[in-house]
Amino acid sequence: MPALITGNPYSQMPAFDNRISMGYSYPNGVNLTPGSVVHEKIRSEVFNKAHQSYRVISKRFPSWNQIDETLTVYMPIDQEEADVKKKDERKPVSIVVPYSYAQLETIVTYLVSAFCQDPIFRFEGTGPEDTIGANLLELLVQSQCNRFKMGIALHTMFRDAIAYGIGPVAPYWQQIWGKKVVKDNSPIFDLFGKEISRRKEARIEDAMLYEGNNLVNIDPYRFMPDPNYGIQDVQKGEFVGWVDTKSLMDLINLERRDEDYFNVKYLKTLTSRRSTLFRFDDSGRDPYGTTRDRWAISEQYSKPVDMINMVTKIIPKEYNLPGDEGNPNGEYSEKWLFTLAADQVVIRAKPLGLNHNMYPVAVCAPDYDGRTITPISRLETIYGLQETLNFMFNSHIANVRKAVNDMLVVDPYLVNMNDLKDPQPGKLIRLRRSAWGHGTKDVVTQLKVTDVTANNINDGERIMSIMERVSAATYNMMGIMRPGSERRSAAEFEGTQNSAMNRLERIAKVIGLQAMQDIGYMFGSQTQQLMSEETAIKITGQWEKTLRGEYGDSVKNNRLNVNPYDIAVDFDVMVRDGSVPGGNFSQAWVQMFQAIGSSPILASRLDVFRIFKHIARNLGAKDIEDFELRTPQQVPPVQANVMPDEEVQRQAQAGNIVPIGGANG
Repeated sequence: MPALITGNPYSQMPAFDNRISMGYSYPNGVNLTPGSVVHEKIRSEVFNKAHQSYRVISKRFPSWNQIDETLTVYMPIDQEEADVKKKDERKPVSIVVPYSYAQLETIVTYLVSAFCQDPIFRFEGTGPEDTIGANLLELLVQSQCNRFKMGIALHTMFRDAIAYGIGPVAPYWQQIWGKKVVKDNSPIFDLFGKEISRRKEARIEDAMLYEGNNLVNIDPYRFMPDPNYGIQDVQKGEFVGWVDTKSLMDLINLERRDEDYFNVKYLKTLTSRRSTLFRFDDSGRDPYGTTRDRWAISEQYSKPVDMINMVTKIIPKEYNLPGDEGNPNGEYSEKWLFTLAADQVVIRAKPLGLNHNMYPVAVCAPDYDGRTITPISRLETIYGLQETLNFMFNSHIANVRKAVNDMLVVDPYLVNMNDLKDPQPGKLIRLRRSAWGHGTKDVVTQLKVTDVTANNINDGERIMSIMERVSAATYNMMGIMRPGSERRSAAEFEGTQNSAMNRLERIAKVIGLQAMQDIGYMFGSQTQQLMSEETAIKITGQWEKTLRGEYGDSVKNNRLNVNPYDIAVDFDVMVRDGSVPGGNFSQAWVQMFQAIGSSPILASRLDVFRIFKHIARNLGAKDIEDFELRTPQQVPPVQANVMPDEEVQRQAQAGNIVPIGGANG
């Protein structure tokens, strides 16, 4: 259930004991010791804005809980069904028919196919001088996507968007630290200080192993946008925040590596639970109630800490904070990033300072209505149908379970009831002595049973058909042939599939404009701004030929070292059109390609090779450029035909051949 916070929410926050001092030196000389004036003002600002958003978002939790129940395929049984299972575990009880889950899987599969292609994000220079740098930036960002397994985060974003209506993510710059082996040639000197030889050695030292863009999924239950704006206008709001959880040990190590963090050691002194009032198990994804036990164990061993990350517009002067270079007096609004841990300690307070000047959040909401902060999701639109489908199926099972048990009308005066109750087959039922010799007629009568749910399964198929029409996840998209006895023509199948794919393509296009474009732009801008070391990238595919021509001998083993200067260019993000490989392919392209190949006029006016590559990509082929001939030695020689002078003149008059110098005339 959502947290019930009444009255002034800030008054319910625990007071912090500020008698303890850890001797921190804070950024810009501002006193951010827990309990100080500035600290408490930031703490109050973050908490109150989080409460403002939570109060609106939490109204959607009951509906989301229903979706969770549908997707976990879990239905709590009542006492009657519990007794049934207790008597015989093999007997079926009420279940959730997992058809909404099948719908979700179908749509998410399409979205993964549409967007998780290499490269995931495509960049284009805004001018001719930016082309090479944009190519390098694209390869660099793709390398980061591969390193941080970006497809997993995107899959979760798509799934949240279809299930809950919103799929928020936070792009951030991550540095991975560890141990690195460093090779060295140490000089060896003689007694007079003269170098006489060198000794090869390898030493291990602390180093940054990798840096790049990563993507963290924000749980919709823990997302805190400005409720005054629609979900498509998150960047226009006054603030945006989310709750995150890290272990205390990870935070202490993060404070060691990242100078933006402070006050983490104060968290070790807390005697109360290191959670937030907004960190309850609001979701219905845990039907067995294991979260409470997990938290109890975690509190004892891993010590999790809940943090409210809040990016908000403030006037620094009002908080005794310094402004940036363009706002030295702090009189105008700026975006600042605050992190409040356990509702008590501010552990991060810094100007956002990103060149793109966007909130570091992107939201995927393909079924948005252009106005509300929490739109109705695709699965919510079919939840009523799913509920009806569950009832139709479960009522039929309950009726069958009742019907398979013998329902008998018995005269206990005439029959031995203990023999009749014996469940074993082949039993012998004895009559009482008073009934001997009168026959067995009318002793036991089977009660007539009418199955009023006989058509429930057929009705369920009709309900599933309606669900498909609403969600666009049809039989064809699931890889299942449409039921029915009549034959289906190839034209009917292709037309039906194309119509369904057009509807899914609409969803993908909206996602591309809403989320993928923002994520791509933030990735590109943050790479330009925050990359601190030269990085080696592998150049393959469509840019290999261009980059080899630009850098020549610098490319070794398909590897090229890229530094921040190389990618300092203006760029645009090229959004994918939402189609999937092979999705918009038809036999018409093959027929057109054959017509072009057989027509000299069309072949002379069209680039046949590019058309072939287009067809190959639509069929799902990747890296078709790897098969292209690259060097002059690989290009097959032109086959020259020797013709008599008279034949050459006749062909020239017919227009079939032209002189070399007149080809451009």
